[in-house]
Formats: sequence, C-alpha cells, structure tokens
Amino acid sequence: MVNGLIILCAYLIGSIPSGLWIGKIFYKTDIREHGSGNLGATNTFRILGKTAGIVVTIMDVLKGTAAVLLVALPIFSEVSIHSLILGLIAVIGHMFPIFASFRGGKAVATSAGVLLGYTWPLFVLLFITFIVTLKVTKIVSLTSMIAALVALIYSIIYYFVTGDFALTILVACLFIFIIYRHRANIGRIKNGTEPKVKWL
Repeated sequence: MVNGLIILCAYLIGSIPSGLWIGKIFYKTDIREHGSGNLGATNTFRILGKTAGIVVTIMDVLKGTAAVLLVALPIFSEVSIHSLILGLIAVIGHMFPIFASFRGGKAVATSAGVLLGYTWPLFVLLFITFIVTLKVTKIVSLTSMIAALVALIYSIIYYFVTGDFALTILVACLFIFIIYRHRANIGRIKNGTEPKVKWL
C-alpha cells in the first residue's frame, strides 16, 4: 500500500507541467501552441523568454530531486523501493504528464534533478558540461545529448569504483529516454536546420 502511494506521488510530482502552468498563469500563453510545441524549458526560453525559462528549468529540476527524496519523509519510512526508481518514475511523469494530456517535455531537466538528489557531484559535472557545450555549440538538443552521454560514462566508471549498479542502470535508462525524445532534433542537426540559442 505504502509502496503504491510513493510511486503515485513520484509520478504526480513529475507530471507537474511547469512550462504550461507558468505560461498560462503569468503570460496567458499555452506554449504547446508555439515553437516546438514542447512543454520543456527549451521551448519556454524560446517562447516566453529568459526569466520564464530559468524558472521552468529550476522547477523541472526540483521535480526529479523531490521524487528521489520522498523516501526521507517519515510517512514513507517503510518503503522498500530504491530512491532512483522513484526518480525514474518522476521522469516518466515529466514526459507523459497526467495534468497535460500526457504531452510533456524531453526529460533533460528532471533527469538532472534526479541526479542532484542522489549524487550531487555528478549534477555539478553535468551542469558545467551543459553550460560549456551550449556556449560552444549554441544547440540545446545537442548539448543535452552530450551531457547525457557524459553522465552514462561517469556512471559506468562510478560503478567500477563503488559498485553502485543502480546508478548505472538509471543513467542508462535516462540516456535512452533523452536520445529517443530528441530523435527529431537529431535529424535537424544532421541537415543543419536545428535552431540555435541566442541568449547565451
């Protein structure tokens, strides 16, 4: 019973459509009707501007972190589910949110939040990787996929050092999610039509 409740909570947290709610409440705009039609931070930056984009990014990151930290709540002290599974469920909720007709984002920020909640040094590494790579390429989708690859390599090395196989499995799943969700972007990168950011 408690396991089912914590899984539901993780999904509902992940399902919070930050971009949709910020756009509708403060900008009277449904970002699904503009740009890429995606609910993630990238489309929020593109349609609503830097301030909204930063807020949505932070909210999406914290969704993943909150899901991982659910096991620390007294009400869930008896659960037998690994915190990374809850993080993965939150990511699924972000991609397929019940509050937004199951049309969500591409999982990058929420995945980062999961790692922040579980192993913050990896999050810091990925944050630096993301900023530097984005500064060079100006392409958010490519930067996101490179950061996901760095996370995968880190998790494999981390496994051989610490034996934490759960992290490797989680990051492998997140890597697959991120690559799959960016499949259209990959095509545009190949033919040189992927949009570049102008705010960095």
